[in-house]
Amino acid sequence: MTEFIRKRAANAKNDILSGITVALALVPEAVAFAFVAGVDPLVGLYAAFMIGLITSLFGGRPGMISGATGALAVVMVNLVVEGNAMGEASEQLGLYYLFATVILMGIIQMLAGVFKLGKFVRLIPHPVMMGFVNGLAIVIFLSQLGMFPSLVPDDIYFWEDMWGWFTEFFKGLISNSEFHIMFSLVLLTMGIMFGLPKLTKKLPEALVAILVVSAIVIFGNLDVATVGSFIRDGGGEGLKGGLPQFQTDIFTKVPFNWQTLTFIGPYALILAAIGLIESLMTLNLVDELTETRGNTNRECLAQGGANIVTGLFGGMGGCAMIGQSLINIKGGGRGRLSGVVAAVLLLIFILFASGLIEQVPIAALVGVMFMVVIGTFAWSSFRILNKIPLSDVIVLVAVSSLTVIFDLAIAVIAGVIISALVFSWENAKRIRARKRMREDGTKVYEIWGPLFFGSILAFNDKFDVKNDPDNVEIDFVESRISDHSALEAIFNLVNKYEAEGKTIKLKHLSEDCKILLYKSSPKFREVIVEDIDDPRYHLAENPEAFPKGLSEYRF
Repeated sequence: MTEFIRKRAANAKNDILSGITVALALVPEAVAFAFVAGVDPLVGLYAAFMIGLITSLFGGRPGMISGATGALAVVMVNLVVEGNAMGEASEQLGLYYLFATVILMGIIQMLAGVFKLGKFVRLIPHPVMMGFVNGLAIVIFLSQLGMFPSLVPDDIYFWEDMWGWFTEFFKGLISNSEFHIMFSLVLLTMGIMFGLPKLTKKLPEALVAILVVSAIVIFGNLDVATVGSFIRDGGGEGLKGGLPQFQTDIFTKVPFNWQTLTFIGPYALILAAIGLIESLMTLNLVDELTETRGNTNRECLAQGGANIVTGLFGGMGGCAMIGQSLINIKGGGRGRLSGVVAAVLLLIFILFASGLIEQVPIAALVGVMFMVVIGTFAWSSFRILNKIPLSDVIVLVAVSSLTVIFDLAIAVIAGVIISALVFSWENAKRIRARKRMREDGTKVYEIWGPLFFGSILAFNDKFDVKNDPDNVEIDFVESRISDHSALEAIFNLVNKYEAEGKTIKLKHLSEDCKILLYKSSPKFREVIVEDIDDPRYHLAENPEAFPKGLSEYRF
């Protein structure tokens, strides 16, 4: 008993220390992702707190950290812009449409958990996963470029005056001091985050980098954009920390009608799909690192419930965070306590340190996000391009490109479809038929390979109905009937032989296949041979049946 308590206490200590580290690293990322989505940083911080707390308590993967993420933020930005265009700028309708969308997103995710759809993440091939992280990294990188001061006047458009655009760009690159200062601060942030872990891994590099760059800006009295100035330039009143408030304005500012549903519905579906895909892929990754097994369906329910609560209380929604989860696992966090500590400590930051967060320079957050991009991108994909099948290369590049052009959900679904079609095509070519004649004149076709919709044409080409003898036997001992198309092909083949007045027998069909054929036509009871043994079973049961020297093998 004392040993059990001692182990639990030791684990609690690791969970608490790891949770503190995660909370410190969550602040800059939550604020940065809020900027990506085009909403108040407090909206990102609230999401990180509420989603992190709820999923830590009720999720299917202890030790996994959830919060506001870039994958969702890059989709939300268009939703917010379109929502704002529906009313006056002061109304901030885009924000309330975002809350409504997050609630609907949570409902969809909970339905996925109720119907136990979480297991389907196993159908995502590895090239799709690599393409997903690469595309996500590119999207986050491109979204951060807009934070830099513009080097080209707004009245010069690239496609109308390319020469003028490039001329102004290089002029600004040389003479724009505001750009030079921000670029230098971004590089400094990235340099600290890169170099600090080489000296010590006990300090959160993102937080240290932000503190150092913020100190340089504050004490150096540098005139650069900060979180506070960014909020005020966008029409806000600054970052005022407090407890999350129930958003009653959702029900007054967002009309609950068919038009609203058609507007937020597609966004909710995309966000729900992205959130579940990223969460369940992160869950699988944590499973591998900890050599334990998480519950995918429970995670779907927890993610959905967390997003419903977040939307009602003013958060931007979220899902599992790959980077923060890895920080937690590597820091020793294995239990639910680590996520709870991180979420509660984040709330303390919101309540008592909001004024300090306003002084953080935008350059520091951009530097943090660039390092997230570098850490997210699967650089190994370049190394393996010439070592994997061409079809996998096409899937990887296609998913990355579609993520940038459209969004993560469309890219992953397209990647899975492409992979499935390639798999079907490759298996369609594996159908074989070995032909031999018996002494009694019966022609035997021994079928090898999977019989399904893709291999039906090749299967039919194996038979010569008109020139075959009167007695034909088809042996399916090395084949598997996979779908209705295969059943229909067998049915049609039997009819062709009978139309020629020939006798055909089918051997070694699976039980489910025989049942379906019996239902389709009573005549199959005369065509299918029932009382026959599988010769492979005799080999397995009788070692003497093996060739000499192989009898010691057991199956």
